[in-house]
Amino acid sequence: MSHSSGSISLEVDTTPWGGQGRLVPTSHGAVSVIVCGDLDKPALLTYPDLALDCVSSFQGLFSFPETSSFLLHNFCVYHIDIPGHEIGAAAISSTERLLSVEDLADQVEDICRFFELQNVMCMGVTAGAYILCLFALKYQERVSGLILVSPICRSPSWTEWIQNKAMMNVLYFWGMCEYVQKKLLNRYFGETCRNSYANTLFEYSRVLNERQGINVMRFLKAINHRSDLTARLRKLERRTLICVGEDSPFYHESIHFSNNLSPRYISLVEVQGCGSLVIEEQPDYMWKSMESFLMEHGFQRPVLLPRKSFSASNLLSPPCLQAQLFSLESYGLKLKPIKTRMLVV
Repeated sequence: MSHSSGSISLEVDTTPWGGQGRLVPTSHGAVSVIVCGDLDKPALLTYPDLALDCVSSFQGLFSFPETSSFLLHNFCVYHIDIPGHEIGAAAISSTERLLSVEDLADQVEDICRFFELQNVMCMGVTAGAYILCLFALKYQERVSGLILVSPICRSPSWTEWIQNKAMMNVLYFWGMCEYVQKKLLNRYFGETCRNSYANTLFEYSRVLNERQGINVMRFLKAINHRSDLTARLRKLERRTLICVGEDSPFYHESIHFSNNLSPRYISLVEVQGCGSLVIEEQPDYMWKSMESFLMEHGFQRPVLLPRKSFSASNLLSPPCLQAQLFSLESYGLKLKPIKTRMLVV
């Protein structure tokens, strides 16, 4: 699908997960959205991280039959791509205005208006989590809850700012070269994955090779000029699930994020041995946390979906003032240790 800023007709084509791709006109240009499921069901919006499209950000999670069955039983899923990050996107013209994070959040609102969505659940990864959090702060009446993977909420530190500036310069002159790919893979994955899963790294390198460097640079520039949302987070009165990998370069950012939300609305899950892209490295852990969170919202398993013995039940309901540790092995599942902080009063 092409990306342009003029008058746009709706484009529809076949996409992964049995969805349909639509090029949605917004006040800040066209946005690619993959729609999966029954349009009459509640909406779940997703937003990927830097340099990833919705497929590469969420394929690990949606590859589980149990996950897909649950989500499509309860939701119509709207996978929003970052402008110019969709599969097959052309390079965005240098004459087009650079979008800010505020513009990107407003695009999400325009998408809700286009599809006539009154109330949405949001799921975003790192930079995408920031955009959806900003959207939720600006249009809180639209949002029923947030699922955020390794989210950021503060302005870039000097270290991050300088590293992003260096990456932007390389992207401008050399495109998606080996230097940029290495930086991005370090952003997504923990050391264990980078050392042990060559096939995963090869697949993501292939995805990054297909990305237009100038388009990635434009989004990175917006993220590098993001504002600090910390002071506004206490006003975000929406239930929020945060999942963060303990090896993520944004681990402390995500902890800061959770510490500044109202304790009555937050559940924090920390997964050991993972980088930022928990949704890909440990999708089973991610799903168990999501399932409990969504069931607290009143969503239900499909009748034919088998119940497993594990249940991280009541992450949001019981009074609990201290962090707690539990292990999935105690439920008969041989997975890596997972640490869950229940911060509900």
